[in-house]
Amino acid sequence: MAAASAALAAPRGANGGANTGGCGGTRPEHLALKLAPCAQAVEDPNATPSGSCCAAVRDIWKRQTPDCLCAMILSDTVKHAGIKVEVAITIPKRCNIASRPVGYKCGEYTLPSMQN
Repeated sequence: MAAASAALAAPRGANGGANTGGCGGTRPEHLALKLAPCAQAVEDPNATPSGSCCAAVRDIWKRQTPDCLCAMILSDTVKHAGIKVEVAITIPKRCNIASRPVGYKCGEYTLPSMQN
């Protein structure tokens, strides 16, 4: 879990540190600080994300594009920490965020529907 927390605390942009990855003027690693409460949900695909995790995801979701969330979870730091993107990408579904763009491609991963 420490690796997940560290990765969520400081991921780099999907193409390097200076990339804003669709996050406007904000670097993905700065936004990722808000996702630290999701560390357990990233490790366990069966875990119910905490209320603070879901609140953080909803807040970022309202303010940023799906490309920004992809930049955070596809970052080199997250990959090196061993976080499974296929688990991380399910957090919006597990948080019951109805406004998420179902079927949105995030690299080779697809945002799941409620039925998936």
